[in-house]
Amino acid sequence: MRVTLSLALPTELAVESEKIGARLARLRVARHISQTEAALRAGISRNTAYRLEKGDPGVAIGQLLRYLDVIAPGKSLQSFFAESDPSIAALGERERKKRVRSLSKKELEELNF
Repeated sequence: MRVTLSLALPTELAVESEKIGARLARLRVARHISQTEAALRAGISRNTAYRLEKGDPGVAIGQLLRYLDVIAPGKSLQSFFAESDPSIAALGERERKKRVRSLSKKELEELNF
């Protein structure tokens, strides 16, 4: 009988698992590494990488550690949880620097009430 692990976990732990996955995905994106490339280097399938980044609790800790080592070589699990990586800070800066264009005359007229 197959059991879905996310359903077997208490809600708080499932949320934590999803946060870890999201943090992994954000670190990978910040370092400009594709999911496929990271999976290949870690020796896991792209589907497993996807599951890691979605916070699937059924993925082995060894796979998570190999994936982390590919994304951030030499980074410890402790520093991963501390979110002290400079690439994350740079990603935050890039996200904040999105250009905002001026409104067109038509848009200004629509907003002028």
